[in-house]
Amino acid sequence: MEKLSVILATRNEEKNIARCLGSVKDIADEIIVVDEHSTDRTTEIAESFGAKVYLEPHHEIFHITKEKALEKATGVWILQLDADEEVTPELAREIKEVIGMTNEEIKKRINPDTLEETHFRKHQRLIEERDGKIGKNTGVVVAFFIPRLNIFLGKPLRYGGVYPDGVIRLVKNGKARFPQKSVHEQIEVDGEVSWLFNPLKHYDSPTLRRYLSRMNRYTDLQAGEFRSKKVKANFLGFVSYCLGKPLYTFVNIYFRHKGFLDGVAGFLWAFFSAMHYPIAFFKYVSSLSQ
Repeated sequence: MEKLSVILATRNEEKNIARCLGSVKDIADEIIVVDEHSTDRTTEIAESFGAKVYLEPHHEIFHITKEKALEKATGVWILQLDADEEVTPELAREIKEVIGMTNEEIKKRINPDTLEETHFRKHQRLIEERDGKIGKNTGVVVAFFIPRLNIFLGKPLRYGGVYPDGVIRLVKNGKARFPQKSVHEQIEVDGEVSWLFNPLKHYDSPTLRRYLSRMNRYTDLQAGEFRSKKVKANFLGFVSYCLGKPLYTFVNIYFRHKGFLDGVAGFLWAFFSAMHYPIAFFKYVSSLSQ
């Protein structure tokens, strides 16, 4: 069985990290936590699970810290997690299974005719339309998408285009890296990417207050990207970012992808997702006058 490293980048995650590390303690050969000088009990809790903890200055682009954690892993395979995520028992068993397979066995486990596989591959195509082609046609699988089930206000979101919310989290050591240029960037992979089928739970926003706090941080970063791209702060920019993009986003999530089937949580998810654009735009415009 190949050695598995579990890595996390953290900052003040004492409310989440025990659940996360508890879900992988039986499959991890080593746990590495790179912490941005948390002021709570994050590092203490991590060490209680046997984690090797390293301190790192805070970076606005958190992927810089994630890359530091990736570089410290010694396992043949690396599972990168966020502290507010939880590996389900079914996913844990699947991870142990695939890292013990040969490349030929990994490729044989995929059945492109199943409904689940078709759905996941469609989701991957949408990601690649947004971020560009993922991986390289080398014939060797070196990374896996994991379907992520987002828990929003205590309810799992299964519609609205939110699931499977594929994230590349299981990678072969030395075959993946974070570009460290943007908050929403895709990890780069030197090889082919496959899928795992069991979900990773993501406790993204257990409360509305938590969601709004994260939304404030992400819109700050988005405003910064607007500045670097020199987005036009004129009437056309206003129409695009305060009317066009928000309306498209809401309709796409709530109606096209049936977000209404998730009830009140589905409506709020669609609404706040749409509001990211005008909030970031107004923050950007405001910064220009300072």
